[in-house]
Amino acid sequence: MADSDTPGVPQLLPDAVHHAVRPGTALLRLVTTQTREQVLDGAWWPRSRDIGAELPSLIAALTEHLGPVLRVGLDAGAWEALPTRLTIDDRVVHIDSYPIGDDTVLITRGDQDYFSLLVVPPHATPEAARSAMARAVQAGNVTHAEQILIDTGTHRAYPVPAEEPRTGREPGER
Repeated sequence: MADSDTPGVPQLLPDAVHHAVRPGTALLRLVTTQTREQVLDGAWWPRSRDIGAELPSLIAALTEHLGPVLRVGLDAGAWEALPTRLTIDDRVVHIDSYPIGDDTVLITRGDQDYFSLLVVPPHATPEAARSAMARAVQAGNVTHAEQILIDTGTHRAYPVPAEEPRTGREPGER
């Protein structure tokens, strides 16, 4: 049997690759099943909360595997300044932001073809990120993103808005 006749085996990264990952290195994992029965379609571990720096590489990787990406839905509180669109590889990608806090990014391909990815916070340790990403792409996964992050010891670390200056008075006092 020639090499070209052997059945295709999923090309997964060896575990050693994940152990060697430096904290904050961007990674993407996608579900490899043909059915889309699980809650999440993949997981993404960006290096920072700067969407302008992080989104182009995610879109390039997704476009290679899924085809052109038209829209990206993001949690407004999870990212630094969010534009309404970015031009990536000569293609305009629209960015929708919502105050949802669900630890996901929603990718739209075509008219109504959505992919939901777990977003592992940039501060996650390599072990926690690896574990969270593996759970997200596990066949038949029905666990939501927030619970995966809790279970793997990786919780949110969103940018915290500055507190209003304190005056020493109770609210409503003059």
